[in-house]
Amino acid sequence: MLSIITQNMGSLCSKQRRYNEADAEENAQAAEIERRIEQETKAEKHIQKLLLLGAGDSGKSTIFKQIKLLFQSGFDEAELKSYIPVIHANVYQTIKILHDGSKELAQNETDSMKYVISNENKDIGKKLSEIGGFLDHPPLTKELAQEIETLWRDAAVQETYACGNKLQVPDCTPYFMDNLQRLSDPNYIPTKDDVLYARVRTTGVVEIQFSPVGENKKSGEVYRLFDVGGQRNERRKWIHLFEGVTAVIFCAAISEYDQTLFEDENKNRMIETKELFEWVLKQPCFEKTSFMLFLNKFDIFEKKVLKAPLNVCEWFKDYQPVSAGKQEIEHAYEFVKKKFEELYFQSTTPDHVDRVFKIYRTTALDQKLVKKTFKLVDETLRRRNLFEAGLL
Repeated sequence: MLSIITQNMGSLCSKQRRYNEADAEENAQAAEIERRIEQETKAEKHIQKLLLLGAGDSGKSTIFKQIKLLFQSGFDEAELKSYIPVIHANVYQTIKILHDGSKELAQNETDSMKYVISNENKDIGKKLSEIGGFLDHPPLTKELAQEIETLWRDAAVQETYACGNKLQVPDCTPYFMDNLQRLSDPNYIPTKDDVLYARVRTTGVVEIQFSPVGENKKSGEVYRLFDVGGQRNERRKWIHLFEGVTAVIFCAAISEYDQTLFEDENKNRMIETKELFEWVLKQPCFEKTSFMLFLNKFDIFEKKVLKAPLNVCEWFKDYQPVSAGKQEIEHAYEFVKKKFEELYFQSTTPDHVDRVFKIYRTTALDQKLVKKTFKLVDETLRRRNLFEAGLL
């Protein structure tokens, strides 16, 4: 009898030991989960949120791609190849815009004959216009590339391209037209520059995490950059991203002062940018948010401003040219910069004028300049953090 009791007690002790071991293991797992959650929460607190805003075609997405190239691992071969249909579509859509635009100008302009495509290229133009209108574009073959090149060189198409501000001719046009043979190679893999020039309208929200001083340097800030579509129908998606933002990076394409919107051809792009910037500045959740204004597409601006007067834009109607060449370019740029500065202070309440506001001259396609600009942004935000912590 005693042996039975002893056995039962031993069995009970053994079970209790197993239960205790299981509880200990479960408690250890729970503690590990809590530790990881705490670590992740702390890590999240150190990640600074940057919001990339601006109107459509302001160059936001090009800057986003530059960040991936500069501060991450860039694009692998699979990602590069994924841009092939995008780039081919850009080529077809561009040649369609030019072909259809030449017909429109030939009907409406006073000197209409210079926009009439030569008889030998009319059939090519009609064919390419049809392809450009497809939802799914065919791969760019050598034969099609040759026909596009022929039409691109037509005098009427060149005259049409010179009137690009009246149409929706993309900035990437000369780059892709100069590289048609390479783009149509059967073994073509896009280069870094091809990807930067490729135009894909951003829909929804895309994000990237990076540190401007490199991932391995502990002293560097970590940023999470959000890019959202700039077209009007995409802006309703912005609002839910507005909370907890360290800085807004607002892109303004200063070269577009003589162009109209893609989604509203009666609205000047610069006026739209002005109104959008003003609206963003007045959002209550940005009362303490830093603002970094990128006056973008300076490379196009400096070529255009000597040909197309700045005062064609209603916002710049009081502009007076003073010189020519480089001096006039600088004068025009400083005028635009001052306009945005005035708008900032007019749209900022007196108790919020001490929030950080910086303006940078940018060209999204210039990797060295983008890198330099983001290092300056990083330095500015780190100084602000030190100041708020009472260390400066």
